[in-house]
Amino acid sequence: MSKKAGISFYVALAAFVFIVMFPFIWVFLTSIKPPGEITSFSWFTKNPSLGSYEAALTSRPLLTYMKNSFMVATLTTILSITLASLSAYALTRLPIRGKGVIFGVILAASMFPQIAIISPIYNFITGLGLRNTYTGLVIPYITFSLPIAIWILSTFFNKIPYELEEAAKLDGASPFQTYRKIILPLAAPAIFTTAILVFIGAWNEYLFAFTINTADAARTVPVGISMYQSQFSIPWGDISAATVIVTLPIVLVVLLFQKRIVSGLTAGSVKE
Repeated sequence: MSKKAGISFYVALAAFVFIVMFPFIWVFLTSIKPPGEITSFSWFTKNPSLGSYEAALTSRPLLTYMKNSFMVATLTTILSITLASLSAYALTRLPIRGKGVIFGVILAASMFPQIAIISPIYNFITGLGLRNTYTGLVIPYITFSLPIAIWILSTFFNKIPYELEEAAKLDGASPFQTYRKIILPLAAPAIFTTAILVFIGAWNEYLFAFTINTADAARTVPVGISMYQSQFSIPWGDISAATVIVTLPIVLVVLLFQKRIVSGLTAGSVKE
C-alpha cells in the first residue's frame, strides 16, 4: 500500500468513526452545557457544568431504574442462554425429526413484531399478578430473545466437529455429558457473545417495560428516562446526562470483553 493510499485509508476510517460516534459525542457535550446554552448549535461551552448530572440523579430515581434494568437483563440473559444452548445442542447434534420445520418456526418467532403480541402478553402477565415485578418483564423478554439466541448458537454448534462427539460416545459419555464437557467449552466464546447481545437487547427494550411496569419504582432505564419530560418543558440537559450515565456500563462491558466478543463473532467461521 502506497503512502498516499495509507493516508486516505486512515482519513476515511477517522471520518467513519466520527460519523458513528457523533450522536454520543453530541449527547455528552449537551450534558455538560448550562441550561441556557443547550438549545444553541455551538459544539463547546465556555462554562461546562455538572448540574445536569446532579439533576438527572435527583429529579428521578435513575439508580433505581438502572438496578431494575440490570436485574431484568441479567435474569433474561441467564434463562435465555441456558435454554437456548440446550435447545441449540438438541437441534444440531441429536437425531430429531423435523428440524427444518422447527428452525422455521424459531425464525418466524424471532421476526414477530412486538406490538402484535403486546396485548396477549399484557393480559397473561396481569392474570398472573406479575405486573411491576422483574418476572413480569423477564417472561416477555424471553419470548423474543430466546429464538434469536437459539438461531445464533445453532450456527456455532453446527461448526463443531462431530468427531469429538463420536470419541466421547466411544468413551461412554451420555448426550448431556458430551454437551457439558465438550460442546460448552468449545462454544464458550459464541455463548458469551450471544449473552452480551441478549443483555443489551433486554437493557434497551422499551415497549414491554412501558406497558407492563407502570409503577415508578419498577420502571427500567429506557422508560425512566422518557419520564424526565414534564407537561410544559423537556429537560434536555437532564436527559442527556442520564443517557451518558446509563450508557457507560454497557460501553465498559464491551471494552472489557471486546476480545471475547470478537472471538465469539468469528468462532465457527472455519470448520477444522
